[in-house]
Amino acid sequence: MSTSSPSQDRQLSRTPPASGALTDLLVLDLTRVRSGPTCVRQLADWGANVIKIEEPVDGAQMGGPRSGSDFQNLHRNKQSLCLNLKSQSGMAVFRKLADQADVIVENFRPDVKMRLGIDYETLSQTNSRLIYASISGFGQDGPYKDRPGFDQVAQGLGGLMSITGKPGEGPMRVGIPIADLCAGHFAAQGILIALLERTQSGKGQWVQTSLLQAQMFMLDFQGARYLVDGDVPVQAGNDHPTVIPTGVFRTADGHMNIAVAGEEIWQRFAKAMDRADWIDDSRFKAAEARSENRDALNAEIEALSITHPTAKWIERLNAAGVPCGEINDIGQAFEDPQVKHLGIAQPVNSHERGPTHLIGQPIKMSRTPSTISSPPPLAGEHSDTILRSLGYGDDDIAKLRAEGSI
Repeated sequence: MSTSSPSQDRQLSRTPPASGALTDLLVLDLTRVRSGPTCVRQLADWGANVIKIEEPVDGAQMGGPRSGSDFQNLHRNKQSLCLNLKSQSGMAVFRKLADQADVIVENFRPDVKMRLGIDYETLSQTNSRLIYASISGFGQDGPYKDRPGFDQVAQGLGGLMSITGKPGEGPMRVGIPIADLCAGHFAAQGILIALLERTQSGKGQWVQTSLLQAQMFMLDFQGARYLVDGDVPVQAGNDHPTVIPTGVFRTADGHMNIAVAGEEIWQRFAKAMDRADWIDDSRFKAAEARSENRDALNAEIEALSITHPTAKWIERLNAAGVPCGEINDIGQAFEDPQVKHLGIAQPVNSHERGPTHLIGQPIKMSRTPSTISSPPPLAGEHSDTILRSLGYGDDDIAKLRAEGSI
């Protein structure tokens, strides 16, 4: 099912496609920081022709310099066009691109795009097939729409920090910007849904999400506990709130995760620990009893787990069909043989850093795999070639540059 537009025969400049999946798509990237670039990276990594619009004076973005690991990981597989959207001639260039674009992604505060005249209502008047995606902190309207968005703020407002960390130690943020990342991924999903619908209607639409919406959705079963049962979850540390025994246990040389879900796995676990007596112990026999006696059960498990090294327990429990695993630091995780086998770290030759590796897509496709086909662009690296493909001559480009429009 094709997602291409009537302008699919355009000959705009592009980097080598990272995949064969989305090569018909032209995407304009107006994003900054993290949630927006996360969204656009999904499209770029699957082959879309992404043009990153940057201010002419901008040599870096919030979050670090272009040579930094964060920028490198977020902005591969894109072109860069430096463009001053506050100048009349710069806006004229943008409107030419916008009239051809399949997708525009932005994460300005809600009022900024209106002031610049690059909002969906305006741009869709001359490009009815446009998919326009907006990511905000708290939504495009409502009482918090003008608040500045930040991941940790969304984690707190959305309830996540109240269930993260050990009981009694106060709220704790998650170790990654999960609200930003999930908002970006949901925006990309919304874009793909809109593109699929466009094959039926021939029309674009405005796709919206926010850090707060993404964070609330990601509460998942913890949120459902409140909505369905009126139960307000609390911090449980490393213990799973409902599946017992599940948590972190000390070993002779470190720690390991054990996850015992369901009666069949519980019985396998008890036998693998040489404690078949737990199966008929009234304190642990049923799931409800194990929940009531979690601390006692955990203590009995750890009294055994500390007697052998992690590797021995992992081998024994996996052989018994009990979910378990090592607890790696990030370096150990990337060196893990299964992670290496999956190829999540992919090579790239960075302009700033030379040969390095970035985090590749976690999805495998049998015909149209994703690759890192080009490094993050230099600021304005593709400005001249993009402008020429729009019909601007060398004299025109020189004039645009002299007046500060590119």
